[in-house]
Amino acid sequence: MIRTVGTTVRGIRAPIVKKGDDLIDIVVESVLKAAEYEDFDINDKDIIGITESLVARAQGNYATAEDIAEDINNKFPEDIGIIFPILSRNRFSIILKGIALTGKKIYLFLNYPSDEVGNRLMDIDKMYKLKINPYTDTLSESEYRKLFGENVCHPFTGIDYVKLYKDLTVNNDVEIYLTNDPTLVLNYTKDVLVANIHERDRTKRILKETGANKVIGLDDLLTEPINNKGYNPDYGLLGSNLATETEIKLFPRDSKYYVEQIQKKIKKITGKVVEVMVYGDGAFKDPVGKIWELADPIVSPGYTSGLEGTPNEIKLKYLADTELKNLEGKEAAEAIKEKINSKDVDLIGHEESLGTTPRRLTDLLGSLCDLTSGSGDKGTPIVLIQGYFDNYATE
Repeated sequence: MIRTVGTTVRGIRAPIVKKGDDLIDIVVESVLKAAEYEDFDINDKDIIGITESLVARAQGNYATAEDIAEDINNKFPEDIGIIFPILSRNRFSIILKGIALTGKKIYLFLNYPSDEVGNRLMDIDKMYKLKINPYTDTLSESEYRKLFGENVCHPFTGIDYVKLYKDLTVNNDVEIYLTNDPTLVLNYTKDVLVANIHERDRTKRILKETGANKVIGLDDLLTEPINNKGYNPDYGLLGSNLATETEIKLFPRDSKYYVEQIQKKIKKITGKVVEVMVYGDGAFKDPVGKIWELADPIVSPGYTSGLEGTPNEIKLKYLADTELKNLEGKEAAEAIKEKINSKDVDLIGHEESLGTTPRRLTDLLGSLCDLTSGSGDKGTPIVLIQGYFDNYATE
């Protein structure tokens, strides 16, 4: 039979998951029900993606602003400096609210012209017109307002994040500065909460080398349960999302257990060995808003072993335009298939792999899953990917 379709991706509808639900059974039953109703088979090397929020909800992995406040009090004796949080109601507002509940003086330092994931605090063209150098200049809140005005709103959310973060603190007991030099916080306090995500290890190292007394990251908070609430031993508060006005959902724990159990159950029922992953944010950047989607600490906190590594592919366009350019039709197709079947197990540095995507499989697949399931009301928190490991030579 002639193969006419390559990779297919299906968003799988699932019931609303609550704390204590058997997520393993729910995922397996949802995928098999979809296969039955939509009349397709489950195959070896199919990939099942489960959004991280499903795992966290089944675990009941939630915590409150009061829990955050208690952990802050346990770890910070006096005033607190907060370095480089992202600009997000969803990701940071409850965390800041919890810190503010301690009543401590807060020194809040924000990256500019945008945060770590691309949310802007100012118009970059106006910044350069004003001759502000983001590598050397620090702006106080009053200087920021004088230069850029009131109501400097995010283009997508319409939120003025400097105002939002100030209003979340108790009695406005916060000083806000815009800078890209983390060491400036040490002019105000030696105890620092590092709130950025992907550069957190570097930021911690710089602060420690410059004389900070206490350096703790968001990944060091709620690593153990407070008041028998949610926690994450690996990522702490990183990857958390707003659940209610006073509660957050944390990044899921024990993701490896869930993916391996789902893999085993699918094999027991169908005889097929599928790969399974838990995914959060995709790792892609919006070309209009310039926002990098990845606000989680990692795309996939848990996946089966078959998803290790990076793609090992040759570039069909390159072959078609170079060594196979004089071949046509069936002859060209057969030559390309032969080239694929005889390719090296590691194509790094080879000309025929030029232009292929040198990213981890879990980052590519997690992005595909995230785009498929969406973040709104699609109701497809499970994604089934078929044919991803096939190629042009696969029949």
